[in-house]
Amino acid sequence: MLEIAEYIERGGVIVTLLIGLNIFGFTLMLWKFLLLTLIRWRELDMVERVLVFVKRHNEAFDKELLDNALRMEIQKLEFGLSSIKIIALIAPLLGLLGTVLGVLSAFDAIAKQGLGDPAVFSSGISVALITTVAGLIVAIPHYIGYNYLIARLDVIELHLEQEVLAQL
Repeated sequence: MLEIAEYIERGGVIVTLLIGLNIFGFTLMLWKFLLLTLIRWRELDMVERVLVFVKRHNEAFDKELLDNALRMEIQKLEFGLSSIKIIALIAPLLGLLGTVLGVLSAFDAIAKQGLGDPAVFSSGISVALITTVAGLIVAIPHYIGYNYLIARLDVIELHLEQEVLAQL
């Protein structure tokens, strides 16, 4: 059984890049999770900003103006989520790139040394499988985390809208 360091070494640049993306993405997801958890204590400030915006721009109630004010507040909270989504989307593509490069390496080895020794092309196939697995290991939790955070934002937006409407 290979150790993790051996997998990383055999996966090469692509696995190293995926590890870097994984660290960055998990840090970002943790930061966003904490921010969205702590937003409950800043919710009144957000409601006040929306109310001030709506009242400053229109004396009578205007649903479109309210939606714009809410959207501005939510967009501030969405910062960074697109990076998590991008990591979730490109990680499997990077894994696929590693797969193609590994298979290409295996065929190059076969072309140079023939099919007599399976060990000749097994290294390339191993790289292909390692990068595929690494890409999926990075993509799946980022996809789940992104969807979870978006759902939390939707709940915050709905609650914020209800609070604002209650005060109008």
